[in-house]
Amino acid sequence: MKQTLNASISNIKIKKVFSDSLEEIDDAVAIEAPLEIRLRNESDLLGKSISVTMRTPGNDELLALGFLFTEGILSDYESVLAADITEENVIEVVVKDGTPIQLDKTDRNFYTTSSCGVCGKSSIDAIKVKSSFSIKETTSVVDRKTLFDLQQKIIAEQSAFTKTGGIHASALFDLSGNLIAIREDVGRHNAMDKLIGECWQKGLAPLNNYVLMLSGRASFELIQKATMAGIPIICSVGAPSSLAIELAQENNHTLVGFLKTDRFNIYCGHHRIG
Repeated sequence: MKQTLNASISNIKIKKVFSDSLEEIDDAVAIEAPLEIRLRNESDLLGKSISVTMRTPGNDELLALGFLFTEGILSDYESVLAADITEENVIEVVVKDGTPIQLDKTDRNFYTTSSCGVCGKSSIDAIKVKSSFSIKETTSVVDRKTLFDLQQKIIAEQSAFTKTGGIHASALFDLSGNLIAIREDVGRHNAMDKLIGECWQKGLAPLNNYVLMLSGRASFELIQKATMAGIPIICSVGAPSSLAIELAQENNHTLVGFLKTDRFNIYCGHHRIG
């Protein structure tokens, strides 16, 4: 029998195998479930299905808001009237009549896995989304010693990861290394959308005086979401992909990879590291 511990973790019975024995134990696993994101104007009766993504339940409102913002579908949070769960695994975002909704290059009306941040795009051109924020003139500088502490800080806050080992985290720090917000999800792009959705909701964008910390690798879609939010400095525990580096260079980010407690690599934007 499967027992739910909370919205993001489930407890199951497993058999743990050793070289000379077998033991039945309780194990915590990350929950993965679909979420359909719908969008409608306040006068419409039926919403338009925008995407179905596989996510870890919890913070679904932030996930939907962050997704709509980072995909360039919505740009002004003041136009959002509501974001509510209308039925199980379905969230509907309602905006004011007349709100500009940019769906011309974003055809996401089908399944998106937890591992895919750009699945469902209708064309190669649709992969890139133009941000209204420019990072080029951002002069933020962070001390290298501050970066050395970030990994341990997110590990201390990753409750679901500690229990399951199967959750990604995206965290936002100020330039002094103080944690502003952290969000977790089985999908790295969902964790990012939850984080940015929270910041967009709070009116913090553009996030030009903050540092983004990723618990895994830096992939193209995460760099793009950081660009949409105006985040100049991106750090990751793992490696960046070649396309992530190209996009970071193109958009004037500072990109740090393989961040440990005593070393890291700078792939571009070294002028922001003191």
